Amino acid sequence: MIQRIQTLYLVIVGLVAGILPFLFNLWIDGKGIEFFAQNELWISIAFYVSAVLAVISILMYKNRQNQFVVNRLNMILNLFLLGFFVYRSLSLSGEAMVSEKGIGMLIPVFSIVFLVLANRAIKKDEDLVKSVDRLR
Repeated sequence: MIQRIQTLYLVIVGLVAGILPFLFNLWIDGKGIEFFAQNELWISIAFYVSAVLAVISILMYKNRQNQFVVNRLNMILNLFLLGFFVYRSLSLSGEAMVSEKGIGMLIPVFSIVFLVLANRAIKKDEDLVKSVDRLR
């Protein structure tokens, strides 16, 4: 059903992945230039795909197993983004010219947390349905 708690979690993931990377900077390089998600095409595509996967998962409320799988794929995508951001933050120079890591680098972490919460709620619903089927 669409009024479940996992829908709220997935809406939050869709909003976080679809809007926040374009509002908050991901990092500031040594020259003081702020880097947003729209500056790099593949990063913006990855965030948009994550938001679209969350919306697709919301619409798959009748098939909980596929919803669970789509959320796992979304988690893997966010883990790749997080890995890239960690690699990028470690390769940013911070010696002579100070570079800063932006709050936007934490967006995949928030997405992963809410996806895990959504998957736990989906699993709980699936277990409830199985227990009711056993009683019949």
